Amino acid sequence: MNFELSEEQKMIQQSVERFVQENYDLPNRMKISSEDPGFSIDYWSSMAELGWLGLAFNEEDGGFGGNQIDTLVLMEQFGKGLVLEPFIANIVLGGGAIKRGGSQTMKDSILPRLIEGSLQVTLAYAEEQSRFDINDVATSAREEDAANFIINGKKSMVMNAESADKIVVVTRTSGSQIDTDGISLFLVDANSDGVDKENFPTVDGLRASEITFKDVKVASENLIGEKDKGFEILQSIVNDGILALSAEAVGAMEVLYKDTVEYTQQREQFDHPLSDFQVLQHKMVDMFMEYEQCKSLLFRATMETVQDPNLSQKTVHALKHLIGKSGISVGENAVQLHGGMGVTEELRIGHFFKRLLVIDSQFGNADFHLDKFTSL
Repeated sequence: MNFELSEEQKMIQQSVERFVQENYDLPNRMKISSEDPGFSIDYWSSMAELGWLGLAFNEEDGGFGGNQIDTLVLMEQFGKGLVLEPFIANIVLGGGAIKRGGSQTMKDSILPRLIEGSLQVTLAYAEEQSRFDINDVATSAREEDAANFIINGKKSMVMNAESADKIVVVTRTSGSQIDTDGISLFLVDANSDGVDKENFPTVDGLRASEITFKDVKVASENLIGEKDKGFEILQSIVNDGILALSAEAVGAMEVLYKDTVEYTQQREQFDHPLSDFQVLQHKMVDMFMEYEQCKSLLFRATMETVQDPNLSQKTVHALKHLIGKSGISVGENAVQLHGGMGVTEELRIGHFFKRLLVIDSQFGNADFHLDKFTSL
C-alpha cells in the first residue's frame, strides 16, 4: 500500500499549513470562537476560493474529483490549529449525504453553492436515547400524501446547526426503533415551520444545537436516496466523518507532543532541563509512539476506504478506538508535563486536549468501537 502523497496533495498540504500558521494563533482562535457565528466568514470564503470546499466532490457536481485522502490532508493541518470553520459538518457530513444520495436536481441546487461557500448544510443524526448507535432512530417521517412527509422528533448535538441553511435529517419511515431497514434521510430547510433550535457552545470552542422537529412538512422530492434504505448512506457518511475527525486528532496530537518536548527542553528543575530526566523522556517517547501509531492506522483506514468501503469497516473501528485511547493519553501526558499551566486558558495545551476529548465522544468513543471491532 503506497502512503506517499501526490504532488498536488503536497501542494494542498503546504497551502493549508500556511493558512493555519498565519491565521490560527491561540488569541485569534479564542476571539473568533467567542463571537457569532463561532467561526470566521472571511476564512470560510477564503477556503472556498482556494478550492478546498470542492475537493471531495465529483467534477460533474462542480468539485475536483478528490476522495477521503484529500480530506485527510486538509483535516490533519486543520487539527494543528484547531480550525473552527465547519468543514466536517458542511462538506463531509451534509455534503456527503447529498453527494451520495441526492437527486440530480438536488445536487444541482445545493452542491455548487456549498462548494462556493454561500450555503451551509449539516447532518442531524444523533438522538438522546441512541448513545452511539446510528441505527437507533426514533424521529419519525410519515407520508402525509404522495407529495409530502411530516417529520416529528428531536436530534441532539447537531454540529453547526446554528449557521446551517439546510439540515440532512435522519428519520424512521418504517420498522422498529433500532432496525437498519426503515431509515430515510431528508433535506430540510432550517427555517421551516416546526423546526426549533436550542444553540449552545461546546467545551472545545465549537457550536452545536438540540433540534426539535414538530410536524415539519418536507416535500417527497427532498428524500435523499431510497425510502427506508438510508442506512447504507448514513454508515458511509459516518465512516467519512470518523476518518476526518481522526485526521484532525492526529494533527492535534502532533502539536501536543512537539510543544511538550520543546517545553521540557526549556524548563529547568534542579539546574537541569526537564528533558534530561529519564522518566520524562520515557513519557515523551510514549507520546511520540502513540501519535505515530495513530497516523499509520489513519492512512491504512483511509486507503482501504478509498479502495473498498465495505471491507474497510473493521479498520475504521480499530482507528476510532486507537484515536480515542491514544488521544486522551497524549493529552493527559502533555498537561501533566506542563504542570498546572497545562490547563490554563492562556496556553494552547488545554485547548487541544479538550478537542481530543470531544473527538473521542463523536461517532462513538473508544470503548464503543472496540466492541464493534471484536464483534466483526
